[in-house]
Amino acid sequence: MLIEAARIIAKRRVAYGHPASSMAAIAARWSVTLGTPVTPATVALCLIDLKLARLAHDPAHADSITDIAGYAAVLREVVTQHQQEGI
Repeated sequence: MLIEAARIIAKRRVAYGHPASSMAAIAARWSVTLGTPVTPATVALCLIDLKLARLAHDPAHADSITDIAGYAAVLREVVTQHQQEGI
């Protein structure tokens, strides 16, 4: 499952760019929509929460479980990039 999550992340990186950049773009849009600041890390956490809500309906749904692993990896990349930029 983790190998599949890594494969999906790699595929999305080709399609959408670095995950941190993608989460930052989503955060900017959500900030406007919601009228409150949203961080890239918050985007990743909300996407994980979305998948958890779906798993509450069907705890065995493999795609949602894989997506959570992928979003957790994306969260780590977002946090790492943020830390590197702060140095």
